[in-house]
Amino acid sequence: MSDTSKGQDYEQSLSRSSAEVASFADERTGFVHKLQHTLHVTPSLVPLIVLLAAILVFGLLLGTKFFSPFALTLILQQVQIVGILGAAQALVILTAGIDLSVGAIMVLSSVVMGQFTFRYGLPTPMAIGCGIACGALCGFINGWLVAKVKLPPFIVTLGMWQIVLATNFLYSANETIRSQEIAEQAPMLQLFGAKVTVGGAVFTVGAIFMVLLTLVLAYILRHTAWGRHVYAVGDDAEAAELSGVQVSRVLIQVYMLSGVICAFAGWALIGRIGSVSPTSGQLGNIESITAVVIGGISLFGGRGSILGMLFGALIVGVFTLGLRLLGADAQWTYLLIGVLIIGAVAVDQWIRKVSA
Repeated sequence: MSDTSKGQDYEQSLSRSSAEVASFADERTGFVHKLQHTLHVTPSLVPLIVLLAAILVFGLLLGTKFFSPFALTLILQQVQIVGILGAAQALVILTAGIDLSVGAIMVLSSVVMGQFTFRYGLPTPMAIGCGIACGALCGFINGWLVAKVKLPPFIVTLGMWQIVLATNFLYSANETIRSQEIAEQAPMLQLFGAKVTVGGAVFTVGAIFMVLLTLVLAYILRHTAWGRHVYAVGDDAEAAELSGVQVSRVLIQVYMLSGVICAFAGWALIGRIGSVSPTSGQLGNIESITAVVIGGISLFGGRGSILGMLFGALIVGVFTLGLRLLGADAQWTYLLIGVLIIGAVAVDQWIRKVSA
């Protein structure tokens, strides 16, 4: 074969290789890749779309029965505890951890508030402060064991859940402080249950606090150095350490803040049910994880939006109220929420491929 023929063959081969590379580039910049990239940059978009779709579907099926201001604000009231706990859970999961003790810390904090008021006669504001300190202490222990002793977050918080749960029942002697007693002697404990009416809409202080807490945390996580450090630790703790982030300090601060938020959830729980009960809120850990996962926050850490957590909590509330108004069996709610959880994790895995 002549040199000219060899040169032509080489040019044709090079042309085919270039075409293959070009087609690969086109595939990476196609609609699917752009969608992946958009969802990767704005992780709260998926739960927002699901939330709006759920509201639209139930609105079409139920009409004004569902679209009334009272019904829509009732959803906020129903998810306020889950939303506050979800904020605590979201902070921990963003660092690639998990906190199975949030529900138990919430209940213990509420019991401390009630017992310090009625058993020891402390002024209500001081008793509430003790409850918040209790939450912070539990969070600090979790954070110290994870950051300093290097124990897995799952094991640490699983153990803390059992310890706090047992402490709660032993300390309270499984006694409930009744709503009437609180209303007469310490109404401040029921503050989060107070209602604000705007037109036909009824908001509770707890629901307003949940929304404001979410907005404040969203700002902190996105626009402060500490927030960026939280994402960095969750994305790659070793790389964050090498870049100057004090990983241990960030982890301890995150778990402590989570504990404080759980204590506020305990205060809100008193306002929601009216009483101080050591047996209430036992499913808080599962419900908070559900809100976080459906809200698009990655269980692998380092990606997600706390606004998405709020949308996730609202999705559960919309499905619960909508199916109840339709007269459906309560088991359908659990079934659909289970499908949403698996679907959310599948979507998260698909979105993560954009950064692979």
